Amino acid sequence: MSEGKRINKFLSEAGYCSRRAADKLINAGKVTINGEVPALGTKIQEGDQVRVEGKLIKSVKEKHTYIAFNKPVGIVCTTDTRVEKDNIIDYINYPTRIFPIGRLDKPSEGLILLTSDGDIVNKILRARNNHEKEYIVKVDKPIDTFFVKKMSEGIPILETVTRKCKVEALEKDTFKIILTQGLNRQIRRMCEYLSYEVISLKRVRIMSVKLDVPVGHYRDLTEQELNEISKESKHSSKTH
Repeated sequence: MSEGKRINKFLSEAGYCSRRAADKLINAGKVTINGEVPALGTKIQEGDQVRVEGKLIKSVKEKHTYIAFNKPVGIVCTTDTRVEKDNIIDYINYPTRIFPIGRLDKPSEGLILLTSDGDIVNKILRARNNHEKEYIVKVDKPIDTFFVKKMSEGIPILETVTRKCKVEALEKDTFKIILTQGLNRQIRRMCEYLSYEVISLKRVRIMSVKLDVPVGHYRDLTEQELNEISKESKHSSKTH
């Protein structure tokens, strides 16, 4: 660290949070270096003491954690354990600090990835163009070819039009959808636009990682999955 390391990179590599979250903490004045509140982009040197809300953060060298979790309905994807009682961190109760990559709505269930590696969070969230996320969705009435066509071609929501995506009818009221973007409550809003209400929504795949554990359980990502994620993310590391 002779040339110094940006404070947000230090916090992400220490497994405290993502770089983006670190920047928010810095802006909020919750981070100090040797007792002083730093500016964004400040670099730290060997021997500097970094604290977040008074807690000393140590650089870690051990291997990072990467897990795939099957989130139950009702669990909130937040690391703020003071605000949300049914938060994902307390529910999993993992022995070391981890945080979710992205979000999955409280009424939804299924696959979400969690990690202690802030850098991989940045890479995945930046590289949105080619990151497929697959969902199984049940709605309140039968779907038809018009519904499938409109959903796949793009729906106007949130002052934009959703990207073209893959949609396939599975049963009379159930379909599969593969997205490469993540607008707020996107699938629910798309269905609402076409006068459908989502009854259940389950994410079953993120990139090469498939949902294969029972609800409420998690597993470590395999080396092959991590290699695939790294491969899919590397070309988009400078897009943000």
